Amino acid sequence: MSVKIRLTRIGRHKDPFFRIVAADSRSARDGRIIEQLGYFDPEKGVEYAFVNEDLALKWLNLGATPSDTVKSIFSRKGILEKYAASKVQPSKKEKKPAAEKKEPAKKAPAKKAAAKKAE
Repeated sequence: MSVKIRLTRIGRHKDPFFRIVAADSRSARDGRIIEQLGYFDPEKGVEYAFVNEDLALKWLNLGATPSDTVKSIFSRKGILEKYAASKVQPSKKEKKPAAEKKEPAKKAPAKKAAAKKAE
């Protein structure tokens, strides 16, 4: 099941109001939803949109893909930055690069060969 974070339209004719929801990608636009994450009134603008950040980050971490409109709302609210920062933290604990690792010294066999020649 592919989950998308998208808008569902509620409101009257020529007076739109949208909910930001997590829904199965196969369901209809205004159909069955999994969870409501917030709402958006296009007359007031993105500044007045409400998004529950905890729920949005939860669904993003679970692999839900936001629609283009929701992605722009999330980026203006700073949610995508928090999501990207949460993805970067585990990679800071990377192992040292191979160039910095110490290789075992190969001088010991050379010393043995030099000792054999001396005998």
